[in-house]
Amino acid sequence: MKFLKNAEKLKGDASTRIFYRKKDKKTTSIIVYSNKDKKSNLLNYDSINQILLKNKILAPVLLSKNYKENFIEIQDFGNQTIFDILKKRKTNKIKIFKQIVDLLENLQSIKKKKITNFNNREYTVPTYKNKILENEAKLFSEWYIEKKIKKSNQKRFKKSYYKVIKNLVKKINLKNDTFVHRDFHISNLMMVENKIGVIDSQDALIGNKAYDLASLIDDVRFKTSEKLKNKIFSYYLKKQKFINKNSFKSDFDIISVLRNLKIIGIFTRLALRDNKKKYLKLIPYAWSLIKLRSKNKDIFKDLNNLLKIINYKNK
Repeated sequence: MKFLKNAEKLKGDASTRIFYRKKDKKTTSIIVYSNKDKKSNLLNYDSINQILLKNKILAPVLLSKNYKENFIEIQDFGNQTIFDILKKRKTNKIKIFKQIVDLLENLQSIKKKKITNFNNREYTVPTYKNKILENEAKLFSEWYIEKKIKKSNQKRFKKSYYKVIKNLVKKINLKNDTFVHRDFHISNLMMVENKIGVIDSQDALIGNKAYDLASLIDDVRFKTSEKLKNKIFSYYLKKQKFINKNSFKSDFDIISVLRNLKIIGIFTRLALRDNKKKYLKLIPYAWSLIKLRSKNKDIFKDLNNLLKIINYKNK
């Protein structure tokens, strides 16, 4: 591939895409390469980035594209993620998280849902339907359970699990009417000339207002104290004038639990299918987040009873 000339492969994350940094004499750029069967992902990524840019949110600008060869070239935001900044001991964490919440508020104010992609076709941001939430949570039972329950009991467990998940989703209060990045955490936020830029936005949907806040506060890759979590949550709520706080908190807890069940499934799949075993070490913290958010017995009684089968209290 010609674009590999003067390009170095970058360290990958959980993505199926491959990233390269292309170096010219004075500038650098990022090449995003996708497998042929996943290359529509590139169209989505650029479409969402265009929407973000039109709303004055810092996102990578498209520099060139070669859809036939399955890659696009975008602006290079450098190497400094907000994750890297927050790892430093002397960092004022709450100050930075407040800046991120301010950014999230801008994201959630996006009204434009349509854009013309670089193939000159209209792209509409999809809606986060309840069925998607249910299917994502099923990743837990499809991958993690395989190693935790006897084969003879798996079918019965899955049937009960699907029913519990469906009932949990039904308890969500807020409408799907807000722009959701869907992977809004500090590893996908970059510091670019003292401004926070947003990357990895291709899976954005119109969904629940609590979703991205749950992704940020209950980030499985970055441990934070319950005290700091509460401060971030309170700061967000203070900025919301027209919201039922009890309904929002309930949705936040449900979405965090569903998201972390999904994450446990994804990390198990990465280890078993793709031999990316480094993600297994993050699973215990995902369990601790599930325990933290599933204390409301009226909402989570059935789920907690079911998870006792795999002894999750001791995870």
